[in-house]
Amino acid sequence: MEPRESWAALASLIFILKAGGIAGVFVDLILFPLDTVKTRLQSPQGFRKAGGFRGIYAGVPSTAIGSFPNAAAFFITYENVKSVLHHDSTSYLTPVTHMVAASLGEVVACLIRVPSEVVKQRAQVSPSAGTFRILSHTLYHEGIQGLYRGYKSTVLREIPFSLVQFPLWEFLKDLWSWKQGHVVDSWQSAVCGAFAGGFAAAVTTPLDVAKTRIMLAKAGSTTASGNVLAALGGIWRTQGLSGLFAGVVPRMTAISLGGFIFLGTYEKTRQLLL
Repeated sequence: MEPRESWAALASLIFILKAGGIAGVFVDLILFPLDTVKTRLQSPQGFRKAGGFRGIYAGVPSTAIGSFPNAAAFFITYENVKSVLHHDSTSYLTPVTHMVAASLGEVVACLIRVPSEVVKQRAQVSPSAGTFRILSHTLYHEGIQGLYRGYKSTVLREIPFSLVQFPLWEFLKDLWSWKQGHVVDSWQSAVCGAFAGGFAAAVTTPLDVAKTRIMLAKAGSTTASGNVLAALGGIWRTQGLSGLFAGVVPRMTAISLGGFIFLGTYEKTRQLLL
């Protein structure tokens, strides 16, 4: 690669980081109350005992700190993998390219997301305890591995989610662009993102419930071991289908709105920066 091309690639990487990070911060902070409601509905102690509607912003510092690097890590990986694979891809392989790029993006982003998620969710179901106190307690009793409890379950949730959301988002944008004869505007990309996100959220809710139970489980318990199938089986036996889809409405609402804001903001910021 020529020096000029290297600098151009570096500049593009920085632009992508900014676009993804800015979009991520917007979404996570604006929609945080819906996420808290969802977490409390999915918690083993139930919505009321987990805090109900009290302390709806409990855990927000963890999200505020982790949001930008998490979103940026995903989009850096997503865009670069997509760029590398695109050169040799025929049109019918384009969805596969998007799936691979999104999956690898999630694996990388989860290295940042999971510690932030563990602290956030524990704060959400214990609104009287501060974020720093929960972080200190986790490190003292479980060590650094405690912050990564649920990494596998988070990846197993995020990969199917991305396999649905991002190819569907790209497909809807391409379809809309073809229908109107020009590339979609940022607001149209946002509409496509809302539909894709809501649909992906609905079908992956059981995996999200299992992830929440694993992160919130008492240290040393069977659920805390991180076995997703065992967690799903336990939920099915005790609560049935309603337990597997606990929190589906706030999850779909948050992710639909999030898809609109996140992907729309990302697309607009990317257009402005590039």
